[in-house]
Amino acid sequence: MNKPLKHTRLGVVVIGQSPRPSVAAEIAAVVPPDVAIELRGALDGMSRAEIDAIAPRDATDALFTLLPNGDAVTISKKAIELRASLQLAQLKHEGVGVTMLACTGKFPNLSKVGLLILPSIVLHRIVDAVLPRGRIGVFSPLAEQTALIDRKWRREGLEVVGVTLRPGSDDAAVDRAARAMADKHPDLVVMDCMSYSSANKARVRLSYPGPVILAIAAAARVVAELVS
Repeated sequence: MNKPLKHTRLGVVVIGQSPRPSVAAEIAAVVPPDVAIELRGALDGMSRAEIDAIAPRDATDALFTLLPNGDAVTISKKAIELRASLQLAQLKHEGVGVTMLACTGKFPNLSKVGLLILPSIVLHRIVDAVLPRGRIGVFSPLAEQTALIDRKWRREGLEVVGVTLRPGSDDAAVDRAARAMADKHPDLVVMDCMSYSSANKARVRLSYPGPVILAIAAAARVVAELVS
């Protein structure tokens, strides 16, 4: 009988640049301790001027990320798809068995290789399972994304409400966004960006008493199941 394959390396591709120690730390807090996290960036090797040149064409093409120096940038999803695909393929070539795209956007043209975790799919399946009917509250990094949140999440039986919260915001801004969300009385809240942290979730829970799903933790728990 063949022995089960043990994956001890996890490839993570962020849509910005590496290193992203905060992202790696959030994932490491969930996956088994013997899993080595190999993090790459879709924008690795690019200058700031080159990054600024790949601005989104419109609101549907907009992605938010934090650069390693803490700068917040808005970039084109279409441009990211190709560069992220190349990084994922390289990780597969290097023998990494499980990979994750660290973004909750939808990427229909992404080259999917091996065991690839797409957080957007994970989040939607969780919500489908636990909230067949009701009101979902969604935190998004950009106002443009919040304006389109109904298009991303709506399905029969589900009402969608959104609040904009930029990752990296201070506690006061998180508290204001959390109170705004609580005032909308959702049954469940999704923090729909991989740059939101467990500390952000803890502050949201101070104002909103219901269940909160943190994207990066939810995706990492799927990884933990695959590699444990």
